[in-house]
Amino acid sequence: MAEKDYYKTLGVKRSASDAEIKKQYRRLARKYHPDVSKVKNSEAQFKEVNEAYDVLKDKEKRSNYDRFGSANGNPFSSGGFTPPPGGAHNSNFGGFGQGSFNDIFDSMFSRSREGQFNGQDDIFTQSGRSQAQKGQDQTVSISVDLEDSYAGAERSLHVHIPGSKGTKKLKVKIPKGIKEGQKIRLSGQGGHGSTNGDLFLQVKFNRHKRFTIEGKDINLVLPITPWEAALGTKLSIPTLGGIVEMKLAENTRGGKKLRLKGRGLPGKEKGDQYVILQIVTPEANTDELKALYKEMAELSQFNPRDNF
Repeated sequence: MAEKDYYKTLGVKRSASDAEIKKQYRRLARKYHPDVSKVKNSEAQFKEVNEAYDVLKDKEKRSNYDRFGSANGNPFSSGGFTPPPGGAHNSNFGGFGQGSFNDIFDSMFSRSREGQFNGQDDIFTQSGRSQAQKGQDQTVSISVDLEDSYAGAERSLHVHIPGSKGTKKLKVKIPKGIKEGQKIRLSGQGGHGSTNGDLFLQVKFNRHKRFTIEGKDINLVLPITPWEAALGTKLSIPTLGGIVEMKLAENTRGGKKLRLKGRGLPGKEKGDQYVILQIVTPEANTDELKALYKEMAELSQFNPRDNF
C-alpha cells in the first residue's frame, strides 16, 4: 500500500488531542459523506478520512502508528502494524470502519426511513448499509422542592430507570427557575446502544407547607386578624427569597389579592408572588371575648349579607 500520512489526511498536527481529532473528523465526514456531499470524488475522500480516523481515534493503534510508522507517518507501508479485525480494512463499508461510521451518524446524520434525511437526532438507515443503533431516550419523573428551583441546586437522587432493576443514583443539577413539567437532559444516561440514549428527568414539585405554584408565579394564603384588616398594619410576608415587609391599608377585606412583583420563580421573565388575605376570627371562648363581640355588634351594625 502506498504510504499515507493520517495526520495530513485529517489536517491535524501529530500532537493533536483526541478532542481535536474527533472535531476535525466530524467536519470532514460531514463535508465528504457521499449521500450529502457535492464534492467531486467525495466517496473516495470519505473512505480516506474514515481510515485515518479509525487509527487515530484508538489509543493503541495510534501509539503503534506513531512508533512503527515510516518517516512520513505511515506504519502500513513497512508492515509494522496491521489493524485488528473490524478495523479500517475489514469493514462492510468498503474500507472505512464500523466504529467510524457509527460515530458520524450517532452524532450528526440521520434517516428514519430509506432515502429521507430528517435531521440530527434520528438514526440513519439506508438499504445495503448497516444501521447505527442508538439507545432509546428515556423519561422519568423526579420531585424537587420549590426552593431548589428558586435558587438552583445540585442533588443526589435515586432514579428508577425503565427496564432496569432497582434504582440508579445520579447527581443532578436543578437549573435555577425550572418550571414544573420541564425536563432536565442527562446525555448518554438512557438506553444502551452503540451510542447510549439520553435520560430526561421531568420535574415535579414537592408539596410546600406555605406556597402553591402556577407556572412561574407563587401563591400564598396569609391569615390576618379582624383588627389588622380593619385598622391596617405592617405585615411580614414570607417569600422563597426571605421575609418581605408590606403595609396593609385600613379596612382591607378578606380575600384581597396582593402582588409582590418579581418574587416568583426566577428567569428571563420573573414570576410574581400573590398574597391572598384570609381573615381569621378568634373564638369567643371567654366571657370577656363574648362581651367584646356583643359590644362590636351593637356599635358596628355591620351586616355582610346586605347585598347578598
